[in-house]
Amino acid sequence: MLLQSCAVNKYIPEGKRLYTGATVAVKSDSVIENKDNLEAVLEEALRPEPNSKFLGMRAGLHYYYKVQKENPGFINRFLYKKFGEEPVYQSDVKPYEVEEILLNRMENRGFFYSDVNSEFEETEKTASLQYTVRASSPYRIASYKLDSLPQPIYSEIKKIVAEAKLSKGMRFDLSNMKQERERIDRNLKEKGYYNFNNSFLIFEADTNQYDKKRFDLFLRLKKEVPEKAIVPYKISKINVYGRYDAQDSTVADVTRFNEKNYINSSDFFKPKYLDQFITMEEGQLYSPEDSRNTARRLSTIGAYKFVNIQYKEKDSLLSDSLGILEANIFLSPLNKRAIRAELQAVSKSNNFAGPGLALTYSNRNLFKGGETLNTTASFGYEVQVGGGGNSGNTSIDLGLKSELIFPRVIFPIKINTDFFKYSIPKTKTGVSINYLSRTQLYTLLSGTAQFGYIWQANKFVTHEIIPISINYTKPSNTTPEFDAILDENPFLKRSFDQQFISGLNYSFTYNGMVDATKTNQFFVNATLDVAGNSVSLFGKENGTGKKEVLGLEYAQYAKVDVDFRYHFKLGKEQLIATRLFGGYGYAYGNSDVIPYVKQYYSGGPYSVRAFRIRSLGPGTYSDENNPENNYFDQTGNIRLEANIEYRFPIISFLKGAVFADAGNIWNSKANPTYDGKDKFTSNFINELGMGAGVGLRVDVQGFVIRFDFAAPFHDPSLSEGNRLDFNVKETVFNFGIGYPF
Repeated sequence: MLLQSCAVNKYIPEGKRLYTGATVAVKSDSVIENKDNLEAVLEEALRPEPNSKFLGMRAGLHYYYKVQKENPGFINRFLYKKFGEEPVYQSDVKPYEVEEILLNRMENRGFFYSDVNSEFEETEKTASLQYTVRASSPYRIASYKLDSLPQPIYSEIKKIVAEAKLSKGMRFDLSNMKQERERIDRNLKEKGYYNFNNSFLIFEADTNQYDKKRFDLFLRLKKEVPEKAIVPYKISKINVYGRYDAQDSTVADVTRFNEKNYINSSDFFKPKYLDQFITMEEGQLYSPEDSRNTARRLSTIGAYKFVNIQYKEKDSLLSDSLGILEANIFLSPLNKRAIRAELQAVSKSNNFAGPGLALTYSNRNLFKGGETLNTTASFGYEVQVGGGGNSGNTSIDLGLKSELIFPRVIFPIKINTDFFKYSIPKTKTGVSINYLSRTQLYTLLSGTAQFGYIWQANKFVTHEIIPISINYTKPSNTTPEFDAILDENPFLKRSFDQQFISGLNYSFTYNGMVDATKTNQFFVNATLDVAGNSVSLFGKENGTGKKEVLGLEYAQYAKVDVDFRYHFKLGKEQLIATRLFGGYGYAYGNSDVIPYVKQYYSGGPYSVRAFRIRSLGPGTYSDENNPENNYFDQTGNIRLEANIEYRFPIISFLKGAVFADAGNIWNSKANPTYDGKDKFTSNFINELGMGAGVGLRVDVQGFVIRFDFAAPFHDPSLSEGNRLDFNVKETVFNFGIGYPF
């Protein structure tokens, strides 16, 4: 029916033919290098573009013809506004204009005196076009030489040209020459040529010396290039305005530190701390790379809303071999203190829902060295609104967290920050305490302390290492119902016993998605979490075969996670997003099982969305007799997941999605409580929980509220013959903030 409705031939007016596109074929008596690339370049010049097709259908054109009717209807008008396209007919095509463009592109790539012709292929209602390009043999470089230039720029360009990729035998290509001019310009800028521009360079080709399509290529300067463009510039003075206000530029205080002038900075940001972010130095040649690095490093401090670097030329000091610059760095601070309130409406897949409130106090530049203090107090109240017998259970969550970030390395041994050209590592310290009370179950009091570093190595790569991480959780006020759950599952009970965790964390992130213009975007995050090794040096046996530190039994484990994502952009707002996740945790030494808070679970709005949070797995296990409490113990030490999602715009800030998820958790050692159904085996593919669904997203300038509806089509908890079934009646609603991956 859909194919029939999108057949547009019957709507094409009498005497018109729908233009269906053109192709280009390049023919030559000799072999053409990279012929496919050449044809691709020529195809980009084909105009006009035919009406778009999707799965063989021209839906946009179909809706255009529909709205031409006397009463098109609201749906057709809406679909035309969103997807409609006006028809492109044969009469709209100007073959001779395209032929001229194709010839020009051939000449730009060295194929002078080529020939182009075109021919329509017609049916009763459609027409396509075939362009045939007969390529002549190309012109090739015989030599690449630098013409005479004045000093000192001649010596510099001569060194740069010596490393050129333009070499004897290469085909004439304007794009290669353009790249060569840009390369020379970049290199000259790094050598201090502040006023140079690549447009000052010109290539000339001389064919007079040769008979067989060869030429000498000369590089020279254009006429009337300004004198100040052909001399390098040196920075004579650096002025740093540490608290700049365009409305009040009064100079009240000047401090000379490390060959720089710090103006109005001492009482706001101490020069000894600010200086390490500035890679420019007085007396050095102008360098755009140093300028970019300085601006970026200053911006990452977190204390300034604007960083502006301006250079002032001292024309009176310009000579025939050197120019003088004065560098002014203007820094506009953010408000020192800020309070942010967040009111949350929490809805979880385990039927808990309720309000939450978080208040955050921020103090930027706490000790006049760019330090940022964030203190957050949070309160949450949840009630289990559904789920049979346990409906009415409540949860109270109170938290206090304080984080202090130093924009420098705090380490016993001094580290040379010149190594960190892109960004200086930040030192992170934090402490938090949390109180969680679940009625009819337990009370948890937990505390955490961390000390570590985060470092952005370049635009894409970030490292985070937490060498000191301490976490202690104390369960209390357990009810008989919860004790019974633990008694029935010794593995779960052991995971609650060892709640003192002291270890090291390391995270590597490659985020290629910061470059939003790329068609293929990659993201990789790998995390290593190791606990118990250092404190084991001080451990003493407690009589049960386990060791304790300060009277606390500590956990020992190693855990590795890898999260890989790939986005393929189909258009301006359409993409296919995919994700693969793998995680493994290994308990050893003092531990028989990984602590409960470190174990994996599956299902929920950021996992396999067709299953409720913690309801999937482990393996093929299913607690049919007690489905309301099993989310406590549906955890494991192995997790595998895969997701794919097609995202598309609907209207304005409303986006849509169609997705499919697969995944599960397992244990590497079988838990007797699960009758061995939780153990990871080579048959894991058949034990994946799978589901599919649709989603709606409200995306306002990057802030995303997400609503996903998903139903399972492969449930591993069922018997093998009954697992594959798309059960729409079991549709799960997921609410989330941000995209899932």
